[in-house]
Amino acid sequence: MPPTHASPATDPGGDDTLDLHLSDELVALIAAGESPAPTDGDLLDAVASWGPVTTPVGSFRLVPVRLERDLSLIARWMNDPAVAAFWELAGPEAVTATHIRAQLDGDGRSVPCLGVLDSTPMSYFEIYRADLDPLARHYPARPHDTGIHLLLGGVADRGRGVGSALLRAVADLALDHRPRCTRVIAEPDLRNTPSVSAFLSAGFRLSAEVDLPDKRAALMVRDRALRHVL
Repeated sequence: MPPTHASPATDPGGDDTLDLHLSDELVALIAAGESPAPTDGDLLDAVASWGPVTTPVGSFRLVPVRLERDLSLIARWMNDPAVAAFWELAGPEAVTATHIRAQLDGDGRSVPCLGVLDSTPMSYFEIYRADLDPLARHYPARPHDTGIHLLLGGVADRGRGVGSALLRAVADLALDHRPRCTRVIAEPDLRNTPSVSAFLSAGFRLSAEVDLPDKRAALMVRDRALRHVL
């Protein structure tokens, strides 16, 4: 299970033909006012329909991943050393494809998404049912707990509050669109100080330190009851 973190991957770069094609396709979809076809069933209350939303850094929406469109971009992000240190998905595209396909072919308990900011794909999210995840064995899970994994894909988005802004926005989207969810959960590696800091800035609180099979994690929680306080 990859950790949640706000550390970015490699800069997509403005000269890459794939990136330009991908951005154009998503821009057209958004401009038409259409939502991507849902891929998540009912376990996460149609993530594909959650947006767009205005954030301090621009207009943002989650777009469920399509492997044939998005794999090369996401795999390139996964091969950035700063990301690979925590996600452990560096290597050929097949490594990333296997990881994402397991979610797409599953029962909808985890939905991989591109994060699109002002029509540009710039981040990768996994929205998942923390209460149905192996993580639930390691903390006192509640029904409908919603988890977030995140990586940012561009150097320009590092260290200037973009991660915090998007984490807050996505957590609020989950609480807005999942009325049965009382809190949003994340479990970044304790060594990933920028990630923990980003979650704290996004209104999460540090609930506990937990030993997971692959890391010692900071259990971060954003409570519905405290969302307008923190």
